[in-house]
Amino acid sequence: MAKGQRPVASDKSGIVAKLPRACMDETAAVEFFEEQRWGKDPRCAHCESREIYQMRDRKTGQRNKRFLWRCRSCNKQFTVRVNSVYEDSPIPMRHWAYAFWKACSSKKGVSALQIKRETGVTYKSALFLMHRIRFALAEDYRVQPKLSGTVEADETYVGGKPRNKQKGKGPVKGWLQTRKTPVVSLVQRDGNIRSFVTADVTSNNLARILQENIAADAHLMTDSSVVYRSHVIRSPFAKHDMTNHRVGEYARPGGIHSNTVESAFSLLKRGIYGTFHNVSRKHLHRYIAEFDFRWNNRKVDDGERTARAIRQAQGKRLRYRNTLLANV
Repeated sequence: MAKGQRPVASDKSGIVAKLPRACMDETAAVEFFEEQRWGKDPRCAHCESREIYQMRDRKTGQRNKRFLWRCRSCNKQFTVRVNSVYEDSPIPMRHWAYAFWKACSSKKGVSALQIKRETGVTYKSALFLMHRIRFALAEDYRVQPKLSGTVEADETYVGGKPRNKQKGKGPVKGWLQTRKTPVVSLVQRDGNIRSFVTADVTSNNLARILQENIAADAHLMTDSSVVYRSHVIRSPFAKHDMTNHRVGEYARPGGIHSNTVESAFSLLKRGIYGTFHNVSRKHLHRYIAEFDFRWNNRKVDDGERTARAIRQAQGKRLRYRNTLLANV
């Protein structure tokens, strides 16, 4: 290595080396998912017992065609699919491996149409597959610690071109309201992001989201929008600083800015416009969860990010009928 040259981080890892084969061979795919789920300590998917064994063909010694395991404790059969987002899915595990890999390695996401073209499944199956992966990537913020330190908050609007513009009323009087869907994001400096789809942007709505997700001793950073000037937002936090975008002020000395959350919005917008093109309001929360997951795991390589996504798929189920419901 030349003097003064920095070492280059490699995206290659043991997991990435296994993924191409897992995307082509069904046995390799099943074994890959088993390794990510259980490691070297496989357990029963029903009772968590370690007294289990692989079911094999007596004549050939090969694994069962359905890759079944049996538990000696509860006497039940199971596979790696049980108690996960891919339970009861007829889609081969090699296609699941490919979809997880693409969703975690593509900075702006991967569309269901691309998965359809590259795996051969129907568009309906590819779309449901991707929705289940996004459901697996979603975090439950209610059981996680609140964001702390310096936290930036901002909102953006996702949707097509504005139509039938009307003058805003109430707290956003003078703004041009459109059919776009508001998305509120909170970013902890050098930490994670949390994004929420909301019906409208008001002081009360934002105050509820901020107070439920940001610690009281945090330093809040926002722009100078009228909704952030309300006492219901300013008073619960130790400190609150704003930058006035209307006069071209985007940063002030002392690290006062909301540029981090703006950079997250830029990735979201490029993904929506460039990859998905159109996202319905009903399913937007799932796409938001996907972008948040990649942001929160941006400091690891593609292999580790894919492994984390697969581990998050355990204990979650999304049935087809539930995809017709919002916020499920």
